[in-house]
Amino acid sequence: MPSVVHSFDPPERFVAGTVGEPGARTFFLQARAGRRLVSVALEKQQVSLLAERVDELLDEVTALAEGVVPAVAPFELDDNDPLDQPIEEEFRAGTMTLSWDPGDERIVIEVFPADDETVAFVTETAEGEQQIEVEEPEPDEVLIIRITPGQARAFAKRAQQVVSAGRPDCPFCGGPIDPAGHLCPRANGFKRRDP
Repeated sequence: MPSVVHSFDPPERFVAGTVGEPGARTFFLQARAGRRLVSVALEKQQVSLLAERVDELLDEVTALAEGVVPAVAPFELDDNDPLDQPIEEEFRAGTMTLSWDPGDERIVIEVFPADDETVAFVTETAEGEQQIEVEEPEPDEVLIIRITPGQARAFAKRAQQVVSAGRPDCPFCGGPIDPAGHLCPRANGFKRRDP
């Protein structure tokens, strides 16, 4: 079991947000309950994937149990406020797990720190075959969030808005376009500007 468990059941606020200008943004998951505030840094792709998976899980639950999960984020749960201050990074997110607790009818999100200390051992069996064993150390910290389906829909909606609020994508190569334009490989090196 991790030595530090940041548990919010449920949080007063759980959002994804950013600090910085498009192209140089740092993404955070932030949970707050009373005076307790936890901020975890993560990559843009992790935010996008988490939002997508939350919506998919809620859609699966909706198909199994009618009336438990709202189809869209409830209007009263919309949260467009900036991240709470001060933003002090607890850790950088690595592995995240997502599950549905049918007893409490809640989404459970667990966020573990990125760990560069995973070790792989290659051993040879008696038959001469190579066997790979992976040893992952126990994480020092974990963030555990338990939220209602409505809160989860609102989280996913905001997270998708935060991700899409960055630099626009090039219509030709899909890469981000900086305010000064970018060298598009599909345009043979000609500089494209934001339309």
